[in-house]
Amino acid sequence: MPDVLKAPLVVEFPFTRSLGPVQSAFLTGLREQVVLGVRTTDGRVLVPPVEYDPVTAGELDDLVEVAPTGTVTTWAWNHAPRRGQPLDTPFAWVLVRLDGADTALLHALDAPGPDTVRTGMRVRIRWAARRTGAITDIACFEPYDGEPAQVTGSTGAFEDPVTGIVAAARLDYTYTPGRAQSAHLDALTEHRTVGERCPSCRKVYVPPRGACPTCGVGTTEQVEVGPRGTVTTFCIVNIKAKNLDIEVPYVYAHIALDGADLALHARIGGIPYDQVRMGLRVEPVWTPGVRHPDHYRPTGEPDADYDTYKELL
Repeated sequence: MPDVLKAPLVVEFPFTRSLGPVQSAFLTGLREQVVLGVRTTDGRVLVPPVEYDPVTAGELDDLVEVAPTGTVTTWAWNHAPRRGQPLDTPFAWVLVRLDGADTALLHALDAPGPDTVRTGMRVRIRWAARRTGAITDIACFEPYDGEPAQVTGSTGAFEDPVTGIVAAARLDYTYTPGRAQSAHLDALTEHRTVGERCPSCRKVYVPPRGACPTCGVGTTEQVEVGPRGTVTTFCIVNIKAKNLDIEVPYVYAHIALDGADLALHARIGGIPYDQVRMGLRVEPVWTPGVRHPDHYRPTGEPDADYDTYKELL
């Protein structure tokens, strides 16, 4: 039995968003060690605050300061913290209803073990030493036996308010291809491109998925396609990707390989980016020791007629 193919993959990008007055006040308040909620039309105080009433959908702007102490409403123990989590030692994820709030805030509780955590226990905020106006300004919660803390009387008006945030979104996972894609990847090691033909509609899909996306039936008949193909659509990339050693601008295109009924995407090289066009005939350029083509380059053939690839747009 052949070895099962697998590979670690990471999807990562920075998520940037601007803040309205409510979220701006909340995050700026955290920077100043102040926790703000917002009062709804029925008198409840929501922490974290929202910009619109969840019942009436009306706009909310009545900011209310709540205490940095509160009560655990529920919890779950995290015995193996992962990269980027609030603490690097085992901790509890907790929902904490801060004193003066009617809803609970999710964060980490620094506790010596799960036997020391319980619903109803009293906790307080441990502030981060360096605060920038983000939820991470709350380093975590910690057990607390004292009385509810006093509030400062803040109305949410701060100097130099936070107006936007950048959050890193990242997904780490291990990808394991199935039978069809494993055969496709194995063929690429021999500089061949293999797809599968649907037994019903007779279309050839590259890369194959093991089933026809149109008919829904399984596919097993392998068909070698290409290696040449036609650019159907393309885009010019002007933002340099992290860990990708390609100078911008460059072109990524959908390429319909000869004999395939589905266009795959790849980088176009060997031609100025502003000369790439629909219908351009291209061929793969392989790098020794690499499973897939590094890029596609022009073949020098006349451009393909639009009618030959219009159904693949």
